[in-house]
Formats: sequence, structure tokens, C-alpha cells
Amino acid sequence: MAQAHIQSYEVALFGEFFSRDLTPILARITLHSESSETLHNREVVFEPVNRDSDPILLRARKDLTDPDAGWTLFSYLAPESVRAHPEATVRPWATVRVLGDALSFACALGYVRRSQIYKKGYLFRRGMLIIQMFQQEKIDLKTQEPVPASADTLWEVEVKTAFPMQNTQETPLRLAIDASWKYRC
Repeated sequence: MAQAHIQSYEVALFGEFFSRDLTPILARITLHSESSETLHNREVVFEPVNRDSDPILLRARKDLTDPDAGWTLFSYLAPESVRAHPEATVRPWATVRVLGDALSFACALGYVRRSQIYKKGYLFRRGMLIIQMFQQEKIDLKTQEPVPASADTLWEVEVKTAFPMQNTQETPLRLAIDASWKYRC
């Protein structure tokens, strides 16, 4: 008898706000979170060389606050239909930690680098959710190093499931969608 494949999902909400609103939003999220820490990540986005196949997006992330941190690869398929989940972005995903040169590894898997961003801000945790509040830093074209964001740069918010979820009777995706709506800005 064949075993059914159970897909893992990420549930996410995205938003943004002006710098002048940072203090009250930061206070509210801090008050309702279990933990908080600073956030400074480098993310490199890859796309498949062969665009004829399913568009599996690959993202490599490195925590710049930890000098010993390795890379984590995130693999994303196309989001589920908005009709099925109008309140949030729900998409199949998988994660894996990579030791060594993760960027070359992604290229060896048949991907080409599309873009890179640096995120600097705050990371909060509450239950099954991770809340990231950050500004995107600009990139110095000569050094490829981050340059601090200007004071008027919008703050971005990502409320996501902290780990891949399976849509089962015990843990329906609705739990994550309902939990993430508590933090919409």
C-alpha cells in the first residue's frame, strides 16, 4: 500500500509601516511576545535555471548576529489559491541547514542568484509564530556590504509560522492563520 505524501506549509502575513509608528508597534508586539532579539540577516534569493519546470523558489538565509551561524535554505513552491486562504499566504515549503558554501551548493542544484537583501530589526516569538520587524538595508555596489537604511525607509513586518506545518486534523492550517491575524498591523 502506497503511503500518502503529506506536504509541509508556511503560513505568512506581510505588512509595512512608517518609522514614526515604530515605538507603539514595538511596544505592543514586545508586550504580547514570549521572546525578542535583534535581527540582522542576509538573504539570497535563487530561481531555477530551467524555467520550464515548476517555479521552486530557493532562499538562503544567514544570521549576521551570530559569527558562527551557518546558512539555512528555504524551498518554496507556488502559494495556495487565494480562494482557499484569503487571509494569509499559504505555500508549501521545506528547510535545511547547510554546512559550508551554501551559495555554491544552491548553484550546483540548478539555481541562479536573482537578488540579495539585508534585513535589520527585531525578531519576536510567540507560540508557533515568528514576527520579524525590519528595514531593508541598501547594498554598497562596490563592496556588496550592507549600508544602514535611511530614517524614512518603511518598516516591514512578516508574521510567519516558525516551522513547517502539516495540514492535519490535529494541526489544521487554520490555527496558524488565526494566530497570525492577531498580529496584523
